[in-house]
Amino acid sequence: MSESPSFTALTRLLRRLPGVGPRSSQRIAYDLLMRKRELMPALAMALQAAHEHIRSCSRCNNLCEAELCAICSDTQRQRELLCVVESPVDLAAIEESGAYGGDYFVLMGHLSPLDGIGPEDLHIDRFTARLAEPGLREVIFATNSTLEGEATAQFLAGYVPAGVRSSRIARGIPMGGELEYVDRGTLGRALLGRRDLEE
Repeated sequence: MSESPSFTALTRLLRRLPGVGPRSSQRIAYDLLMRKRELMPALAMALQAAHEHIRSCSRCNNLCEAELCAICSDTQRQRELLCVVESPVDLAAIEESGAYGGDYFVLMGHLSPLDGIGPEDLHIDRFTARLAEPGLREVIFATNSTLEGEATAQFLAGYVPAGVRSSRIARGIPMGGELEYVDRGTLGRALLGRRDLEE
């Protein structure tokens, strides 16, 4: 099948997806062609529809199909809280936890000079516009616990107005984790970020 231009084009496109290497792209392509051929037109239509209709929320930068996403349109959210995340996937993970009821701002990345991603790529204009909205009490930086994520949080904290609290999500031992299997850095951050036991 390697001589087929259509098959080669398909596998090359699949390889551009995260986590899909040369072998995985071939397996997916073969599976679609041999077992799930009927899925291909529907998949193509869904991709086309997503390309045409999904855009960024004008307020928080999350992906949506309207001017405002469902979270920004929800009048029950705690508008005084703003959680800054790197991607819509991170937003979804926090929402699934059920532990947060405020607003979000989605950066669509993190600072990474080596990859050519600078402050202008993080939608600073939308971020500062959101920070200027009245009633904001706290900005929670929930960027990833990587060098880039930490640098991004530190950089953006400089934009938070005086009188508004800046905080960072806690990091440490995962629920059910055993200390002997936790890396040194995580264990150190868990000790530094310790808190009082609740009564």
